[in-house]
Order: sequence, then C-alpha cells, then structure tokens
Amino acid sequence: MFNKKKKEVWLIIEKHDYSNISASYRVAKVAYSLDDAVAFKVSLEQLNESSNESYFIATDVDNAMSKVITLHNEKVANDNK
Repeated sequence: MFNKKKKEVWLIIEKHDYSNISASYRVAKVAYSLDDAVAFKVSLEQLNESSNESYFIATDVDNAMSKVITLHNEKVANDNK
C-alpha cells in the first residue's frame, strides 16, 4: 500500500491579471507527465489572444525535484560517455 509509485500530477494554471483588481487563478488543465504539461501550456499560449492571461506549470516539490534529479543524472551520464 505504501510502496505504490506516486503518480505525477502537473497543473497548468491560468492567471488573469487585470490592473484594477487582484489577479485570479484557475486550473486550466491537468497533466500526468511533464512533457504533456509543457505541450498543453504551449498550446494554450498559442491560442491565447488576451494580454491579461498567462499560463504556468505547477506541481508539488517532490515531483519537481524528482524530475530535476533525473534530468541531471541523465546529463551527467551522457557527458561521461
């Protein structure tokens, strides 16, 4: 039960920023891999016609650190070949 692999969840957050009121946020899309999250974010940005909207990707610290460590280890292994 406790040894199950944790499923990654990446949120694409939409930020509405208007000069006269505080910014508002909403989850625009949920992804289960970083690659999908980046693809969703890029697509949303390309479709966005409003200067008041922007997008960013959010996840918990464990997922982010795990991805950074994995990418770092892959780079080090490739550099040593």
